[in-house]
Amino acid sequence: MPAYVILGGTGKVGRRLTRLLERDGHRARAVSRRTPIRFDWSDDSTWSSALEGADGIFIVGPGSATDWSELLHRLLDVAAEAGVTHAVLLSARGVEFHPGGAVDMAERTLRSGPLMWTILRPAHFAQNFTEAMFAPVDGRIVAPVGDGAEPFIDVDDLAEVAAVVLTDRGHDNKTLALSGPEAITFADAADTLREISSAPVLFVDEADDAHVDRLRAAGTPEGYIRWRMAMLRGIRSGADAYTSDGVAHVLGRPATTFRAWAIREATHLGVAHRTE
Repeated sequence: MPAYVILGGTGKVGRRLTRLLERDGHRARAVSRRTPIRFDWSDDSTWSSALEGADGIFIVGPGSATDWSELLHRLLDVAAEAGVTHAVLLSARGVEFHPGGAVDMAERTLRSGPLMWTILRPAHFAQNFTEAMFAPVDGRIVAPVGDGAEPFIDVDDLAEVAAVVLTDRGHDNKTLALSGPEAITFADAADTLREISSAPVLFVDEADDAHVDRLRAAGTPEGYIRWRMAMLRGIRSGADAYTSDGVAHVLGRPATTFRAWAIREATHLGVAHRTE
């Protein structure tokens, strides 16, 4: 039976992907710096044991702050030597907004490497409103996006797509753009979260400079700030409002709407979904 290694296996996408693969009877090995079989991008002595016996790997990079393409180049060589034949890279749909950045360079490295490959380019995650950078603080979602719209993707959909492309090999050497079925503004997202829960949620626009100042005050690396601002400017300008049909193409069903996701995960706001 083929085996699949999930780098970043304890993250938002990795843990969901691992569960799906195991549910469907596949051998899945989730690895990270904190798992019994360790994988650490900064310690190449961990790579061979993490990849041992794998047929395919799901790659989550070490971050967008610095160019990690040389690490990826070395990892792909190690993987090929270990008998791995296919790699799936978690990229981002807005990579075109930051050409020459870390994510763009990782894609180029994967395409020129020794393995068959698939690149997943998802839109911003719906779960960013409950698990990451857009989560409300004191009832306020603060982001420098104005009235720009984004077709937020449910990470569960992304994980399902990743499971399919890892196991059925029908998408080798393809780049798949993935999004939700409709683009909504951040104000729309706040309205939806407020409507389905008892939590007071309000979107507050923020100036680019103020957002950058907040990131720097928190010690955020400059490389990541450049990447993040390129993505957010893509939303503000409307350039990232288009929808992509990758989810439907791979799964044969429509992508999950933001509202359906919010109803399912409203408890992450600390409240129960209203049934009346």
